[in-house]
Amino acid sequence: MLMEIGHVEAIFRYPVKSMRGEPLDAAKLGWHGLEGDRRLAFRRIDDRSGFPWLSASKLPDLLLFTPQRREDGAQGDLPTQIRTPDGEEMPVFGEDLATEIGRRYGAPVQMMQLRHGIFDEASISVIASDTVREIGRLAGGCPDVRRFRPNIVVRLLRPVPFQEDEWLGGVLSFGDGDDAPAITVTMRDIRCSMVNLDPDSAIPAPEVLKAVVRANQNNAGIYGAVTRVGRLAVGQTILFRSAL
Repeated sequence: MLMEIGHVEAIFRYPVKSMRGEPLDAAKLGWHGLEGDRRLAFRRIDDRSGFPWLSASKLPDLLLFTPQRREDGAQGDLPTQIRTPDGEEMPVFGEDLATEIGRRYGAPVQMMQLRHGIFDEASISVIASDTVREIGRLAGGCPDVRRFRPNIVVRLLRPVPFQEDEWLGGVLSFGDGDDAPAITVTMRDIRCSMVNLDPDSAIPAPEVLKAVVRANQNNAGIYGAVTRVGRLAVGQTILFRSAL
């Protein structure tokens, strides 16, 4: 059964893993998520684990670094410069940036570019604004969707928080027509301490994650796998097809 559930309220892309994201009016959804999303990440040089990428859970300061594009050196959707929390701009692949990040982290790092991106679980993440508001209410503070670092924010027709859990196994399509981009909902988004970090200051607020645990067993939002590529845009109608 195909039903309308809401519309696209916001789109976010994160060019460098765990650094500040950028809101978009529109974006191309490819087989590996949004074009330009998390295509860059810092590798912990001395780490021999299967996931050596530096994230804000290990260095909250990463949230305060802002990727930027300079048209004279831009290649596609990749940033060319990074603005530090002190306001200095450094080339993405320059030694100065790696040195600065390594100094803050306390160990050497190296900027890496991966063609298909560096994702924790899946290449596309979705959350409803009603879910964010409910978490904010339970945490006793102002909700901020940026804490949850989604790619797509949904404004629901039926304003029920954590409604995303009902979409498991189904398909979300964005826009009308048989060629509308679509994802299959593969799993709930199990949250970690990153949601505690204020996106503007990196100061932690433990009550946020506690609210997610209390309200929905530590789940907020969903992950999906791309099943049809195309153009995403703010305002698009979102249709849901159940797996049943």
